[in-house]
Amino acid sequence: MSSTRKPDLILTTSPFLHAEGSTPRIMAEVVFATVPVILAACWYFGVGVLLVIAAATAGALLTEWAFTRSRQPSPLLDNSALLTGILLGLILPPAFPLWMAFLGGVSAIGLGKAIWGGLGQNVFNPALVGRAFLQAAFPTAITTWTAPDQKLFSVSERLFSIPMLQAPTVDAVSTATPLGLFKFSNQLTELAGLAIGNIGGSIGETSGLILILCGLWLALRRVFDWRLPASTLLSVAVISGVFHLWDASAFPSPLFMLFSGGLLFAAVFMVTDPVSTPVTKSGAWIFGAGVGFLVVLIRLFGGLPEGVMYAILLMNAVTPYINHYTRPRQFGGPQRSWFGGEKRKPA
Repeated sequence: MSSTRKPDLILTTSPFLHAEGSTPRIMAEVVFATVPVILAACWYFGVGVLLVIAAATAGALLTEWAFTRSRQPSPLLDNSALLTGILLGLILPPAFPLWMAFLGGVSAIGLGKAIWGGLGQNVFNPALVGRAFLQAAFPTAITTWTAPDQKLFSVSERLFSIPMLQAPTVDAVSTATPLGLFKFSNQLTELAGLAIGNIGGSIGETSGLILILCGLWLALRRVFDWRLPASTLLSVAVISGVFHLWDASAFPSPLFMLFSGGLLFAAVFMVTDPVSTPVTKSGAWIFGAGVGFLVVLIRLFGGLPEGVMYAILLMNAVTPYINHYTRPRQFGGPQRSWFGGEKRKPA
């Protein structure tokens, strides 16, 4: 009998240490982390939200297949398109027409990923690109909110509206989001409602406690760099706290700013996107601080009650520059200047 003997010496190129994680596994873990968020959304808004998520996901998967059908192995197997569709669905209103959600999934992959060259090449978060497209194309539908009625099997007729025709009359009680109430009525929502999730808003952004638990689980699993959400939330807390101390009657407390709107959802699932965010440790702090600053700026002084989507997209645009100026300096090499050029040590 012959036995295969392991070589005593193997010559190969770096890297010699490899991470245990893979793209499909990481994407699958994030998909798994959205399950509690989806279940909470079903409890508050009914199972109709599953149709919205499914429509957005179908649009994303179909577009991914159309652009990559000739590639082997299929990029669909990396679960990135699946995750993009689910995340897009979770940041849409509960009674959002299904054909619009499907179109959002198409634009998320087509405009946010495929035209850049595929996974790893995109500059912007694909799910947010899809929502930005829907925000521009259907501003009324995407800002029409329904109040949570906790009727598990309720399905809104608006979901089945016919494309290019007027949507049916709202068959549920409409409401304003906590940020909308503050922006236009100077009315604050109780922290308990913001934490539990029994408020109006996008499908997956209402329950603050569930989002925090999902974020902690992903952080413990080391799915993302904890500095990204930490710096984002810290920046919002500090900047909004300064304004609140300056004039508590005009500016809300940091807790309201942290738990309202889509900030917690974005901090867990959007800011942590490994493709469109910095890869260096210092870059992660800069990125999160920039997102937090823009969120507070837009919410308090902009024309829109929410600013998370635009804050992340704007910071996505400067991520290549953050990576460039925060990458570690080679041993003995010149230092880089933030204003261009290189800094050299005096002889």
